[in-house]
Amino acid sequence: MHHAPRACSAIIGLGSHDLGVADVSAGFYLRGLAPVIVFTGATSPTTRNRMPRGEAVHYRERALELGVPDAAVLVEPQARNTGENIRLSRAVLAEASTNVDSVLLVSKPYEERRAYATARKLWPEVDVVSASSPMTFEEYVDSIGDDRMVIDMLVGALQRLRLYPAQGFMIEQPVPDEVAAAYERLVEAGFTSRLIT
Repeated sequence: MHHAPRACSAIIGLGSHDLGVADVSAGFYLRGLAPVIVFTGATSPTTRNRMPRGEAVHYRERALELGVPDAAVLVEPQARNTGENIRLSRAVLAEASTNVDSVLLVSKPYEERRAYATARKLWPEVDVVSASSPMTFEEYVDSIGDDRMVIDMLVGALQRLRLYPAQGFMIEQPVPDEVAAAYERLVEAGFTSRLIT
């Protein structure tokens, strides 16, 4: 999304297989960009073995290792999709009496737009700054160590970006023609394990 990270009311780290989300969130906190972090996420087929205690719990542990104080980390361990990440994080912040007018929304690099579009739909009164680890596609694949999984997930994320606005799950986002064409080529090549049927 090319948003410049800036001070916000809270950081929300969206659960996934990518522990880098916790690293980026912790880095933003340590730079003083927000007084609190919410890590959100249960487990999924991609994280069940990697993060058996749940994505949010593993993210929290990583942030504490990096120097974020325990009192600054809230955990939302139930969310199983991006919509739940937003709704349940919002509830956790409200329960903690955190006044929120802006969020620094941290996700995997290829999920920035989907996370942003979902948050704008479900929490329209809050200013959303979308962020992730700044790296190239090749660097990202190397950091995860499973190129097939990354491409499958990228294809699934784009499908949702195209389908979900009509279902009321997110605001509409433009998809350039060359991106739509690349998506079709990847589907034809068999990168389909994360597609909604």
